[in-house]
Amino acid sequence: MLVLPQELMQGQATACLRMLVQGLRSQSGPQVVVDASALTRFDSSALAVLLEFRRESLAAGKNFAIRGLPARLGDLATLYGIIELLPSEQQ
Repeated sequence: MLVLPQELMQGQATACLRMLVQGLRSQSGPQVVVDASALTRFDSSALAVLLEFRRESLAAGKNFAIRGLPARLGDLATLYGIIELLPSEQQ
């Protein structure tokens, strides 16, 4: 499982995405899960990072899921009409 930092604003987006993509290489199995439960400070850049990482995951042949998506980030994704692209982990 890959973990998002506590803060993910525009200034951290590129480094965070790079970290996630590096972590993707070490993930075995058919699914990659991103744990967003630590995320407390974010802007819309967090959605951009998640969407790009979803694309990278799918291109690598892996299913993508999120654990612990903060409610406010989910609300923002709903507002933008992209919530269906950020599936919750099936436990």
